[in-house]
Amino acid sequence: MLAYFVDNFDPFIFRLWDNVGPRWYGFAYVLAFGSAYLVVRLLSKRGYCDLPLNHVGDFITWIALFGVLLGGRIGYVLFYKPEMLGDPISILKVWQGGMASHGGMIGILAVSFYYARRHKVSWTNLGDALVVAAPIGLFFGRCANFINGELYGRATNVSWAMQFPKELFESPIKAEQAIAAAQKIDSSIADPDQVMQAARHHPELTEALRGILTPRHPSQLYEAFFEGVVLFAILWFVRTRMRQPNGTLTGLFFIFYAIFRIICENFREPDAPLVGAFTRGQFFSFFLIGIGIAFVVVAKMRPAFPIRALSSRA
Repeated sequence: MLAYFVDNFDPFIFRLWDNVGPRWYGFAYVLAFGSAYLVVRLLSKRGYCDLPLNHVGDFITWIALFGVLLGGRIGYVLFYKPEMLGDPISILKVWQGGMASHGGMIGILAVSFYYARRHKVSWTNLGDALVVAAPIGLFFGRCANFINGELYGRATNVSWAMQFPKELFESPIKAEQAIAAAQKIDSSIADPDQVMQAARHHPELTEALRGILTPRHPSQLYEAFFEGVVLFAILWFVRTRMRQPNGTLTGLFFIFYAIFRIICENFREPDAPLVGAFTRGQFFSFFLIGIGIAFVVVAKMRPAFPIRALSSRA
């Protein structure tokens, strides 16, 4: 039997006390927004983005607070956990996790449209700058999902499969087995969360979990690579090496993100009821493809280019 890697990282970068301290998930958002600022600023400096340099920080702040965070949270509640509407206080508990990338995208569209109208710049030009930066944020987000051991993949026997202790929260039988194994080390351990914490300090418990947990695809890393690295490479190449009208990159982002998401969802354990034969993520991604095609068609029918675009290739 292969000694599969057990993904049991501490979600905290460091703990001030008990469950208080900075988390990797929050740090991923900080890196994402910082990267977005740098990328949009660079595009503005090179003439690909019509937004003046001194407005970039303000724009990214609006996008971060009201587009990504608010839109992502509302999208999570509406698309994946509508039962939370019955307990409005739970919606505010963002530290417990729960963000939807599809909701964040809708939020970004709405906020960027408002910002563009308010500052009299091209909405599609702003969008094209943002989508070049977006895959970097997606990359950091998926890496944070991996560190947290959440949104894990489907069962598999491939040699690079990994095991995720958060499976214990979904399987009462496996949870009982893990607790029984953990009580041989510490009789006070009584729930899966305590099992995971103890396993970080006791290699013998980690070894016991290898015989209990299901080997799974590390789907978070698949998504980090395709939705992050590959998508960024495509959009950066098109932005800096091809002369395309405003809106084209936004359309390409939606199309390629949706395609990569649909593919990667085949390796990811569904985290919500299926919609017919498709996961919830795949279902919403089909709409993104339609939106992306619409952006590309309109961009080609009514071509407009960045006002300060460089005539030579960057």
